[in-house]
Amino acid sequence: MSNEKDAVVEALRKVVADSYALMGQTHLCHWNVRGPSFFALHMAFEEQYTELFTAIDEIAERLRALGELAPGGLANLAKLAGTPELNEDASADEMVKHLCELNKNLVADLNAARECAGEAGDNQSEDLMIARLQVHEKTLWMLESYLAG
Repeated sequence: MSNEKDAVVEALRKVVADSYALMGQTHLCHWNVRGPSFFALHMAFEEQYTELFTAIDEIAERLRALGELAPGGLANLAKLAGTPELNEDASADEMVKHLCELNKNLVADLNAARECAGEAGDNQSEDLMIARLQVHEKTLWMLESYLAG
């Protein structure tokens, strides 16, 4: 495997792990959100974690198409992601702030993976990362808009 391909694979593995961590934290928020914004946030969080589940599968399958194994196992993914976890009793605002931070971290990882893929001439991985960037930038806009209210 070339150094460029190695870099793409490692970047994609990080994106899988961080996406999985974000999905888990978003699901936690979906279950435990309370307060006046319950219905709106409960539905938004469900939409986000559902979309993430499908996206993670696509990225993992891209790793397999590159001839590599996708990371798995909760402990392994948590270690690879290194994502701080939210308390179960967090307020709605704390949940949204936390998910903003996780999405920002993922955007940084997606940009890094996109750059690696571009340098390696891996157009498929680059396109996949661009598509994911669009989703997470929109999610950030929505979460930050909630906090601005």
